[in-house]
Amino acid sequence: MAQEKNYYDILGVSKTASDSDIKSAYRKLAREHHPDMVAKEDKDAAEKRFKEINEAYQVLSDSDKRKMYDQFGSAGVNGHAGGGNYGGFGNQAGGQWGPFSYTYTSNASAAGFDPFDIFEDVFGFRGFGGQRAPRKGKNLYYEMHIDFEDAVKGVTKEVNVESGKVNVKIPAGMRDGTEMRFTGKGMPGPNNLPNGDLFITFRVRYPKQFRVVGDTVVVGLEIDFYDAILGANVDVPVVDPDSNDALGKVKIKIPSGTDHGTQIRLKGKGLPKMQSAGRGDAIVQVFVKLPKKVSRAQKKLLEEYKDL
Repeated sequence: MAQEKNYYDILGVSKTASDSDIKSAYRKLAREHHPDMVAKEDKDAAEKRFKEINEAYQVLSDSDKRKMYDQFGSAGVNGHAGGGNYGGFGNQAGGQWGPFSYTYTSNASAAGFDPFDIFEDVFGFRGFGGQRAPRKGKNLYYEMHIDFEDAVKGVTKEVNVESGKVNVKIPAGMRDGTEMRFTGKGMPGPNNLPNGDLFITFRVRYPKQFRVVGDTVVVGLEIDFYDAILGANVDVPVVDPDSNDALGKVKIKIPSGTDHGTQIRLKGKGLPKMQSAGRGDAIVQVFVKLPKKVSRAQKKLLEEYKDL
């Protein structure tokens, strides 16, 4: 009996991974383990690993096959992965990725997977083994670490990459983990073919007081138990694009009788929206701090309060 395969583990993603997460993981692993990209002594292991990666992506990148796999395991998609034939998707063609078979369709949106497209994007050519046919220069992949204020306000930076100097325009509201594609900024293509593309993944240094969820910032606020009982006015940090460091403060009212875990929403005090005008919100999460020690006088007052 064939051993059950965990396609999520093979790609290193969770079962709740989005389509873009799956594609990103596949692209990364394909670059690392393609047999033509490793030393000669490592080719056998790379070929085995590459076949597993390809098989996992063919299943998880197709919504119908992924549902069958989630319900029935790899047995439920037997014959639909690892180079098997796909039925009902129009005109098909087959061939070899080195020692591995593949199938693809003329309708990529219907099938959900066109190996030629993904590998041209990763390597700059369509086809492998002895049938390489470069279509453009090599794509380049970089990470750029940026400060919080640059992510909030937007900025243009000149960076040095393998293909030369590139001006990178970072839009206001840049999120950690966002990837941008700069067409034609990769390596020059051979024989006057087009340049490859440059892909930059941005890593944002967020302030320690913020937890960022989309365009919303979550701020933890610790208050004493007597402020929770009596109410108080306190300052909380928010996003302020007009300040030098993009940080500001606003005063908020803590109502009397505020419970531990209460959330207070501050409209428009979060990050700029990348796809539209306006800003997200700031959410203040209230944590009520209890004293670890109380004096004799304080204990007496609390006991009197308890007996009222």
